[in-house]
Amino acid sequence: MQQGMGDETYNSVQHYHDHPDFTSRERLAAEYAERFAIDHTSVDDDLWSRLRQNFTDPELLELTVTIGFCVGMGRAYQVLGVERDFDVLWSKEPPTKEENPS
Repeated sequence: MQQGMGDETYNSVQHYHDHPDFTSRERLAAEYAERFAIDHTSVDDDLWSRLRQNFTDPELLELTVTIGFCVGMGRAYQVLGVERDFDVLWSKEPPTKEENPS
């Protein structure tokens, strides 16, 4: 039994909103994670209502704690400079002049 997602789907996560491999629940969870990470104040009543329609309270607790943990670890890695060891876009912020000299 395979768990998780394949490489092609994993590498397409930034296109979760219209990628055919994602279920409606996965799309909703990704939207929640994206808003939580980028602008937590955008987690509004509409999103929360859609989340409550698709996830149980225990699932929402687990999802929220997992997202919070991942956001926190990402920030910790950035503070510690770990992101410099990998060729990964950690943020939607534009690169600084030090990161991308022109």
